[in-house]
Amino acid sequence: MSSLRFTHDTLSQRVVLDSGRVVERVLSEAEQLGMSRPMLISTDGTHEVAERLAEDLPPSVHWRDAVQHVPREIADAATAAAKEAGADGLISIGGGSATGLAKAIALDTSLPIIAVPTTYAASEATPVWGITEERTKTTGVDPVVLPAVVIYDADLVATLPQGMAIASGLNAMAHCVDSLWAPTADPINRALGLESARALASALRALAAGGGQEAREQALYGCYLSGVAFASAGSGLHHKICHVLGGTFNLPHAETHAVVLRYVAALNLPAVPEVAQALAQALGGEDAITELNRLYQDIGAPGSLAELGMPEGGITEAVDRVLAAVPAGNPTQATHDNITALITAAFHGDDPARINDFVEGRTR
Repeated sequence: MSSLRFTHDTLSQRVVLDSGRVVERVLSEAEQLGMSRPMLISTDGTHEVAERLAEDLPPSVHWRDAVQHVPREIADAATAAAKEAGADGLISIGGGSATGLAKAIALDTSLPIIAVPTTYAASEATPVWGITEERTKTTGVDPVVLPAVVIYDADLVATLPQGMAIASGLNAMAHCVDSLWAPTADPINRALGLESARALASALRALAAGGGQEAREQALYGCYLSGVAFASAGSGLHHKICHVLGGTFNLPHAETHAVVLRYVAALNLPAVPEVAQALAQALGGEDAITELNRLYQDIGAPGSLAELGMPEGGITEAVDRVLAAVPAGNPTQATHDNITALITAAFHGDDPARINDFVEGRTR
């Protein structure tokens, strides 16, 4: 009798990858959704694209103030503006900050979203929202915030500074790795996550070497798969840690995910050897941590939380907040000692393998 049993929900979303035709594709998708008075959300570097779109689809309001981690005051102000203007949809053009703000508005208004990502954040593929208030980032899951349509255009990520492109791609890598052991991980999202890891590792090396459109399209493909896997598997330990660090210390989102990824992987992978082997193969080697370290070295990834501006005196507070948010079923039992070791090692940029000196138990 087979022991393979799982329940998997596939979310309904239309995704388009078509480089060089973003305005045309947004207009077409907006028409199909019946949007005639959308609220446009854009950020620095994407205002010009939004203004080109507005020439053919005049918005009810054009909002230009999106901030990482979605502060409550901005979410409330933007929501009020959408209601007052009578917006019938939301079009976000930008990275995770723009997408996140659109989700916060949709959470209150149920307006449909067309997301046009300009980074590799992958938030556009998930029904997860997050809002930060009083140094605490609260997240939740609601199908109403899942964008109805995602439009990828590799031309829009061509101007990303290389450091941001690398950090953003590793943010997506964190989604797919966290999906390997998140609370509702199953064989389908694990398959998606492993293919995402393979595509992202290849694309990031190509981007670091100056690769062009093909590398950017592969990165977008990989980031979308990572978001789909994450949407199904749920938020694992990695994301709980990064939400604490980002919300409490206002650290840069993508770079924080990039730094923390290797340390959570080093904590969890020994407890799930079959998963560890599959991830190693996806990354092109025999040991997943070795391959992650090699990838980070090859692409010049961010190295420590200290260089991102986290205060060393904040480690104790971070540990307490993380321990209060550890998800069920993490492969390795989270303890005060190993979470302290993990965050301390990430703060200093130490060898990830060192944290396993503090592992006290495994749950799977």
